Amino acid sequence: MRLNQVTVTMPDLEAGWRFYCKFGLKPVVDARPRYARFLCPDGDSTFSLQRGENGGGGTTIYFECEDLDATVSMLIESGLQFASGPEDKSWRWREAELVDPGGNRIVLYFAGSNRIDPPWRIGTAP
Repeated sequence: MRLNQVTVTMPDLEAGWRFYCKFGLKPVVDARPRYARFLCPDGDSTFSLQRGENGGGGTTIYFECEDLDATVSMLIESGLQFASGPEDKSWRWREAELVDPGGNRIVLYFAGSNRIDPPWRIGTAP
């Protein structure tokens, strides 16, 4: 099984379109004002927006970046504002956080081998 796409609700699809284009995602479907789909810059997964009144309902989306600090700097230069800058976390990930126009929490991170193989992974020998 492979994850194809994640779809989030966005009350203002135009604002979401501008945000995610600036964010670096590449549009592949433009059915605004009700739907839009983007290709992530690395790999073949996609990310979608659907128009709805209740955006952000507790959704958190994680995007992994090889060079987190450079990516955050580039996005800040493009006009995006971060709630927190890149910082090392106790779970061995480096993360930065921002919120999209629909209220969805976005975390950019770099985890290296700790992404799927942290020391506390279930089923690993101590």
